[in-house]
Amino acid sequence: MKKQRESFKSQWGFILACIGSSVGMGNIWMFSTRVSSYGGGSFLIPYFIFVALVGFTGVIGEMSFGRATRSGPVDAFGIACERKGKRKYGEALGMIPVLGAMAMAIGYTVVMGWILKYAVGTFTGKTLAPKGVEEFSGAFGSMASAFGNNGWQIAALILCMGILMLGVVSGIEKANKFMMPLFFGLFVILAVYVAFQPGAAEGYKYIFRIDPKALADPVTWIFALGQAFFSLSVAGNGTLIYGSYLSDEENIPAAAARVAFFDTLAAILAALVIIPAMATTGAKLDQGGPGLLFIFLPHLIQSMPGGPVIAMIFFVAVLLAGLTSLINLYEAPIATVQEKLHLGRVQACAVIAVIGAVISVVIQGIVSDWMDVLSIYICPLGAFYSVFNKVSFFKYRVNKEKCVGCGKCAKVCRMQVDPVVNANSLECIRCGRCKQACPTGAISCGVSKEKNNI
Repeated sequence: MKKQRESFKSQWGFILACIGSSVGMGNIWMFSTRVSSYGGGSFLIPYFIFVALVGFTGVIGEMSFGRATRSGPVDAFGIACERKGKRKYGEALGMIPVLGAMAMAIGYTVVMGWILKYAVGTFTGKTLAPKGVEEFSGAFGSMASAFGNNGWQIAALILCMGILMLGVVSGIEKANKFMMPLFFGLFVILAVYVAFQPGAAEGYKYIFRIDPKALADPVTWIFALGQAFFSLSVAGNGTLIYGSYLSDEENIPAAAARVAFFDTLAAILAALVIIPAMATTGAKLDQGGPGLLFIFLPHLIQSMPGGPVIAMIFFVAVLLAGLTSLINLYEAPIATVQEKLHLGRVQACAVIAVIGAVISVVIQGIVSDWMDVLSIYICPLGAFYSVFNKVSFFKYRVNKEKCVGCGKCAKVCRMQVDPVVNANSLECIRCGRCKQACPTGAISCGVSKEKNNI
């Protein structure tokens, strides 16, 4: 007899768990940077459009798929293909998002080790101890090096697995019911505090400005689409597995709408804190990713009135956001181990924890490359572009009259492509870094033809 599958006890428990899976570093260090880089309100317009589209299609679809099959991704895809006699094919297909989630969780574990160390350090004074950007950079570099943060990283993993071992109701649901309201409350406090700082108004103008040129740029829409997919966790694993724990009485479209709304609210709150805070010092938000979170923002907070308290609130909020996302990433692999190896929940968590601990410790020094590879080759958007580059109407062009041969475009390319040599290489993922780095505006993109192109 098949064992009774655990389910969320309440509608808001399920919704908060899904919000927790969506709210993470993408909302904090990625969203703010992209709003800044792609025209403020000019980025927000397509982002809101894509959030609505993805929320009412992909999110609803994954929730419904999970609930209909009452299974994790492997069995869910297997069931979907069973009528055609292709169950094994479907299970193999379902294993792809599970392995992707596991790989992403391992990389995320490294980041969570950093966050936990900085969060605790705000109470001991160590986080804000460095003097100047160089010392902050040195402290982060030492921590983010090979085997540089073993203890904190393992502690973050143990914290995550401790919650997961308690199960869906006592672990995932209760943890998100506590952490998500606290996260929003802390960021509201930060947003109110920043609003009263001199110069914050310039940050708000920056966020909500409309740049017609940026709005007409296809790259803005491409990154808005990618941000919507990433932020809403539509990848065939996290939302699907949570949907499998959902009761038949719950209204999925309403739940998806709430998830999309609160996920967007979290991203906007982060932008309303980070961008105006940068504006108060006259700093330009041209640095995203870990550098923003662990170098530039701590240095900025250090100079603010009440900096130590602000740092505590900020990094505790970031810790909550990261932990809820990490729980979701590990849940799909754990559920798969339970289903396929017929292990109890605690045993399945232990198996995944050992794998996660060993690999995450080993990759500490290369975690940036690890996450880049996952984003580029596992992310459907990146893979789609690389496959169709040769026949795509969306092309990159280099104007030979404007190009000065500085090589800056090649230096920023994470795929090691030189746009001057091959502007539309099969390895190109249309990220737009080369275009942004070009000092003369020689690189353009779109569907129209231009003269004087290399």
